[in-house]
Amino acid sequence: MFSRSAFAKFTALGLGPRSAFYALSSLRSLGTATSSTRQQLMSELAPPPSARLMGSALYGDTIPIDTKEEIMDHTYCKIADRYDIVLEVMSLGMNQYWKKKFVRLMSPTAGLKMIDVAGGTGQIARNYLEYQDSINNDSSSSVHVVDLNDQMLRVGRHRLASSQWMKDGRITFAQGSAENLENIADNSFDIYSISAGMHNIPHPELALSEAYRVLKPGGLFACLEYGHVDTPIIKQLHRWHLETLAPTLGQLLVGKRASYERLVCSARSFPHQRDFAKAISHAGFRLPPGKGYKLMQCGYMVAYYGTKPE
Repeated sequence: MFSRSAFAKFTALGLGPRSAFYALSSLRSLGTATSSTRQQLMSELAPPPSARLMGSALYGDTIPIDTKEEIMDHTYCKIADRYDIVLEVMSLGMNQYWKKKFVRLMSPTAGLKMIDVAGGTGQIARNYLEYQDSINNDSSSSVHVVDLNDQMLRVGRHRLASSQWMKDGRITFAQGSAENLENIADNSFDIYSISAGMHNIPHPELALSEAYRVLKPGGLFACLEYGHVDTPIIKQLHRWHLETLAPTLGQLLVGKRASYERLVCSARSFPHQRDFAKAISHAGFRLPPGKGYKLMQCGYMVAYYGTKPE
């Protein structure tokens, strides 16, 4: 039998009792499920061992690089309304924790201007301003949210429409590409952040170049991204979670399994954290001492930080 709390979590997502029952039943059977479709998907999703961040930024992705931006934009249009809540379930409740920790590790001081790229639903913007208000007693910091997808921006605007931040002009939204922030002036922001968005960008090296351009000297580059788990036992669990559990939850909760398979494929094909840290350094940023990144849950997520030289 399933617990009342388990049913409550699924019904809170808009599933009726019967749908919740089938959702839980399907999850219970995942561990023993074997199918040619799943095996084929797992094979396709695994990036080549030699995949690296090259000039083309193809890094093992199965989508032709010249169509990736269009395809990912179409994917997010399908899932924008429930993106955050489903991501919370898919991450087993860790999504908000990761993003709050990501902001906390920035250690921002009062009055800083942030540009949050690929942040359409406003989660990072909200966490950042909550941190500034509560920790720094700051009412002057601001966030400019840029996202390629107009549906994700619509969700963010709607959620924050009644907030004091919007009324005070401390949050603004604009549509744009991370590879070409054409409406953003050079040296205009103190912090550049991007959370779980870099893996969807066709040419991450262009996004890094734009991040460097729009940051002020001494500005902070902050990137939260899906990583690669190297610990053997946890590595297998992590792979099962991404390749089997996540798309199944996408199907059960939103009915868009293909969209979540696409997102998982994009995340899995992203370079190893060691390689992406090198790419950040090659873009001109100074990495913190050590590896240049911080692992969360053994690498399920990775927080990268770099500073633009003064």
